[in-house]
Amino acid sequence: MNVRYKTLKYSLAGFLAILAAGLCQASEHPQNTLEQSNLKKALYCMDILENRPDLEPSHRIDILRNECFSETYIQHSPHVADGRDAVLSLFAKRFKNSPNITTSVKRTASEGDLVWIHQHVKRTPEDLGRSVINIFRMKDGKFAEHWNLGQAVPEKSKNNNTMF
Repeated sequence: MNVRYKTLKYSLAGFLAILAAGLCQASEHPQNTLEQSNLKKALYCMDILENRPDLEPSHRIDILRNECFSETYIQHSPHVADGRDAVLSLFAKRFKNSPNITTSVKRTASEGDLVWIHQHVKRTPEDLGRSVINIFRMKDGKFAEHWNLGQAVPEKSKNNNTMF
């Protein structure tokens, strides 16, 4: 009887531990949902920004202004002026001057309100392109702040790995 009681006691303790672990994970679920939502929205916005030449440039800018960029957008890239209007102006010019630019997403990550997108950007189909990493802080489903870095894809590499 004593062995049965101990077995039942330990089984119940194990069950409660598993239940508690599940509850802890469930409490983390809202953050995971926010991260997934931010990543999904960032990818949608990057697609409009980079890969939708089928849309009229003015329509793309309207979508980006209304759905993707916060009114208080902060820019950290030194070659782009601060603010939403500045970045939208830059892309309006790019849509006109570089209509063949394409971007392919290679990997993504999100944590809290931050989203990382690693991309291969090509100005023309023949271009080797650039490896670009964009980091966005999201707020209310929009780009609120931006950092990025990039480097040209070389013709030859000192290793057999790709940049992607």
